[in-house]
Amino acid sequence: MLYSKNKIALVDCNSFYVSCERLFNPSIIKKPVIVLSSNDGCVISRSIETKALGIKMGEPYFKVKKIVEKNDVKVFSSNYSLYGDISRRVMKTLKQFSPKIEIYSIDEAFLDLSFIKDNNLFDHGNKIRKTILKWTGIPTSIGIAATKTLSKAANHVAKKEKSGIINLINSKRIDEILAKIKINDVWGVGRQLTKFYIKNGINTAYQLKNMHNNWIKKNTNVFGSRTAMELKGISCTSLDIYQEKRKNCCVSRSFGIKVTKLEELSESIATYCLNAAEKIRSDNQTTKRITVFVRTSPFQKDKNYYANSKDIDLPIRTNDSIELVKQALVALKYIYKKGYKYQKIGIILSKLNDDNIYKKNLFSSINSEEKRKRLMKAIDYTNIKYGRHTLNIAQARLNRKWNIRRQYSSKIDTACLDFLPIVRVT
Repeated sequence: MLYSKNKIALVDCNSFYVSCERLFNPSIIKKPVIVLSSNDGCVISRSIETKALGIKMGEPYFKVKKIVEKNDVKVFSSNYSLYGDISRRVMKTLKQFSPKIEIYSIDEAFLDLSFIKDNNLFDHGNKIRKTILKWTGIPTSIGIAATKTLSKAANHVAKKEKSGIINLINSKRIDEILAKIKINDVWGVGRQLTKFYIKNGINTAYQLKNMHNNWIKKNTNVFGSRTAMELKGISCTSLDIYQEKRKNCCVSRSFGIKVTKLEELSESIATYCLNAAEKIRSDNQTTKRITVFVRTSPFQKDKNYYANSKDIDLPIRTNDSIELVKQALVALKYIYKKGYKYQKIGIILSKLNDDNIYKKNLFSSINSEEKRKRLMKAIDYTNIKYGRHTLNIAQARLNRKWNIRRQYSSKIDTACLDFLPIVRVT
């Protein structure tokens, strides 16, 4: 038999955020490394060496600081602009190997390899890994199977294999591999379902696979049934190769320090609004509604908690940064209350639709829409070429005391000319 009906590969970047930092700092290769979340709060990426020290994913940084200092663990603040750029390069490389690809997350993608002969799958997977490593510098692991859930399981084991590849197509090792996977590591099995399965004696993916489907349906739901069926090799979820455009766009951040002044809140909401507007323009979309929200910390000692939001329905759909910032600042004034220490602010652009659905209207010429569109296009082009916020509006300011804490930032930006390495000839 040369061909199996379904052959799905899950390509996963190993310790992706850590790998991105190592790209530009070879001295930390094979050393324990962690990357922290926004405001340097929790551990969100760990190297293999760090995992061996017992530092868990999602653990607050202050809890592991002693382990970090004792073992000279290298610490980095998250740099999402860098990770996003490297991710785009990885995904673009993957498209060379299959016409059908589902980008599942920033560091994972499913590939349809049904056109590859069964006995060539391992070599094809090896070629994918070597090409990504050579072109982007990012190490990967690959799981190949007949269903998405099985390919996830194969990938989980592949991370610990020297080859970095597990191929379960026509394999006699499927049950052996599923027996090694704990039930909480099965794709689609959440925390509550894990507790339920363990309570009923289901501790591994292999045990879940062998449960009768009627029992699964009766005691869980349709998604639980699909997971069990996929572990049996019956495909229930196809590749989602057509990415739908976003239905809303949210940009929000927690502040590095507590903010009390309306002026500083205005600076931050203007900045986030500019980011959101840039995102929807990149998808050729416009918005009809703006939502601005603020909140203080629910954990502050004085218990003086406050949270509020304000919606504004726009009279005309737009993606114009200047108009959106203007409306966002109006919304902020409605919900701002003096005397509170604000921890977080954000903006949501909703009711998104393609910008070509509603073209010219009665006020198009009065509002100089064509000139504004050209202006936005010029701003986006400049900021893409020379780095975000090269061109900005006055309300966003440049001296942002409220910015997120990034004490351990590597300050690498592959989209900014200022960070290009300098070669000095003597």
